[in-house]
Amino acid sequence: MSEAEEDALFSDVEAEEAEEEAQPPGAEQVPVVPLTQEIIGPALSLLCRTGNGLGHAFVRMDLKNIGLTDIAALCSYIHLRFLDLSNNHLNDLSPLASLTQLLWLKVDNNVVECLKSQPFAELTYLQWLSLSMNRIPDLQGLVGPALESLNLIGNKIQSMTDLQSDCFVNLVTLELRGNQLDTTDGINLPNLRKLYLAQNVIKRLEGLEKLERLTTLHLRDNQLDTLDGLNPNMKCLQYLNVSNAIVDEKGLLSLAFVSKTLQALVLSDNPLVETTDYRLMVLSLLPQLEQLDKDLVSQEERTDARERLKQLQEEELEP
Repeated sequence: MSEAEEDALFSDVEAEEAEEEAQPPGAEQVPVVPLTQEIIGPALSLLCRTGNGLGHAFVRMDLKNIGLTDIAALCSYIHLRFLDLSNNHLNDLSPLASLTQLLWLKVDNNVVECLKSQPFAELTYLQWLSLSMNRIPDLQGLVGPALESLNLIGNKIQSMTDLQSDCFVNLVTLELRGNQLDTTDGINLPNLRKLYLAQNVIKRLEGLEKLERLTTLHLRDNQLDTLDGLNPNMKCLQYLNVSNAIVDEKGLLSLAFVSKTLQALVLSDNPLVETTDYRLMVLSLLPQLEQLDKDLVSQEERTDARERLKQLQEEELEP
């Protein structure tokens, strides 16, 4: 073997060793699976008139559960409006930049790690986006001027301060369950209606005064011991879930700020629920409440709560 051949062989061995070292112990090598025309053909459906009205094209493509690692072939399918890329091994979504007619995009259960380099700024008509169960640590680079629903369940998001609120003026539903948020600060979305924050590590309610149109707030399985942070500006709040959080009656006092609109409250699995007059105490704070935990409020409970509230008010007036 010549010296040049030995050098080449040594270089190959070094490259293989470096590749092995780069893989975490026990990591499974993901096979390269590019998108091909053979895969695309059966995945197309829903024939519609094109945007310019001069022809017809398939506007839906279902590419879930294929193990794709590369979707470069999507670039030429500019008429797509509905695209499902769930359960693949995708990290780079840049080929979507040419799909400017997209309305609906699902990329659940992939390996997306960064949004900054992704083509969301080009998807100006996108109304529904789901990126659940990826590896997203922050929201830098994510924009959605037409977006109405955003699903980010099960990522690694620690803060919402990167959220460009002026780029989400139409957002109505935001799903952030199962992330690593320790505060609600940064969710400055005045038009938001539904906010799901269960299974984070939230210790503080901050910035909620900006959510003036919010109707649903889900905070189950966090680390709250008080509801301080609820604000009178939340004039539309109807449903609140804070199960597995509050430990005593003092933690509920801020409910008074939303008592006029709140219709359903879930406090199940809190130590507070074990007290004998739990429902009566809550209804004294929230006389308009229609449902507490899974049970509707009875007329008898409402009457008892009014009596208790009247009694408390009389006690306060006593010298």
